[in-house]
Formats: sequence, C-alpha cells, structure tokens
Amino acid sequence: MSTSSAINTSSILVLGATGKTGRRVTALLGPAGRPASRSAASVLGGTTFDWSAPDTWEPAVAGTAAVYVVPPDNPSQLAEFVTVAVKAGVTRLVLLSMRGAPGDDPFEAAIKDSGAEWTILRPTWFMQNFDEDMFAEPVRHGELAVPAGQGIHPFIDVVDIAEVAVVALTEPGHHGQTYDLSGPEALSFAEMLARIVAMTGEPVLYNDIEPDEFAAGLRALGYPDEIADLVTMLLVRIRTGEEAHLSDGVQRVLGRAPRTFADYLGSSKFA
Repeated sequence: MSTSSAINTSSILVLGATGKTGRRVTALLGPAGRPASRSAASVLGGTTFDWSAPDTWEPAVAGTAAVYVVPPDNPSQLAEFVTVAVKAGVTRLVLLSMRGAPGDDPFEAAIKDSGAEWTILRPTWFMQNFDEDMFAEPVRHGELAVPAGQGIHPFIDVVDIAEVAVVALTEPGHHGQTYDLSGPEALSFAEMLARIVAMTGEPVLYNDIEPDEFAAGLRALGYPDEIADLVTMLLVRIRTGEEAHLSDGVQRVLGRAPRTFADYLGSSKFA
C-alpha cells in the first residue's frame, strides 16, 4: 500500500468531464475539481481539453496534482499526454480501463510507466448504457439486438465507479492498485430488460443476433472498425460465460456493497 498523502480536490483535473463517469466524478469533487473536455469551456471553471489538439494539454494540467483519465482511442496519445502531465507536476493518475484488459495493455502501461502514483479501474459494462448510451435508443424503440445470448454479466452503476475514482484521486493508499469493479449480481440482457419493462410498462424485446451482424450494424452507425470489433468481442464474452464472475473492488475501496440494478433503475431515466 502507498504511504502517499491526501490530495486537495482543487488540484484534480477530470478528463472526459461530460461523459458518464467523468461528469459524476466532477460532481463528487465539487466546485474545486476541474472539469476538462472539448466542451468544458462552456462549464463554469471548466478547462478546454482535446486529445487531438496537444496544445491544449499543458494548459489543462497546469497547477494540477492529480488527473482522472478517460483515455483516447490511441494509446500513443495517452503516453504523450502522461509525459506532459508529469513534467507539469502531476503526481497521481487514475485510469478508467475495462474488465478483461490484457496484462500488456498499452493504455495501462502508459499510466504505470509514468513515474507518478497510479491506480487502474477495470469496471464491467455500465448499467447506464441502457438509458444514456448505446442501448438507450434501441430500448426506447422496443427492441435490443446484441450477440450476448443468455449469458449473464454483473453490470455496474457508474456512480460506484465515480465514487471509487474520487477515493483513489484524493486519499492515500491506492498507488499501484488495480481494482476490478462490478455490480453485486450477474444478470442476462433478457432479465435486465424485463426489469425495465416492469418499471416503465413499455414492451422491449430482446433479440440475440450473430456477432457479424451486430458489428456491421455498429459500422453502419459510424463506429470505427476497431471499436465495432471490440464492443462485439466484449458482448460475445458475455455470451460464452467468460464475464459472469463478480469482482470485489467496490467493496475494497468503499467498504460497502455495489449498487444493484434496482438501485440504478430507481435513479435512471426510466423512473
């Protein structure tokens, strides 16, 4: 365990501050946290940050001791940013990774090799995908088609991810730790949709489709090939049962059980 000291929230930069986890991390940090994104200039106290514009990086990290990192698509960009951040005085990095990331994952390697204190968060699929992201539109239209079969998976509430991230960003004792984060129960897509239907009264069909069909659909929506292939692969891992296990990272960091799917639904757009 690290013997590092706590970090003042006024010196924490939140990348991806308008995203699902980033905006919740920003909210938990309060007005002293520094939200950063391409649209953050419109946020009071926000900082403009664009992965594709390296000239925005150094101004964003100036005076910053810690950074919550939602990574770009390109690991070399992350490695270059980390060098800039540490040179500017950043001493702590918390990376949003994903469950199943390989041991030699280049995004995680960039953080671990930075010379700063680091913590890696590896969450499962987000519950909020059903009302805020890629599943939301199909659910609204009454049919969700994914290649997950009857496989089960412990989706996590992003509020739990944000709370873990804030602890890792602000408190000592988390340097060198990789936290696998999951919800408390593994459910199938059919079970989760049934619970949404029970709350809303609006029917939603679950359609298990072939991986190639799903990946082609993502490409038709404008997803890059590598992202379409990655998302499809992760769903197939649910289908094959590789993603059914629970993880204890939320309990280890927060000292409580993760939020349930029912908890999520009660605070979601479905409520």
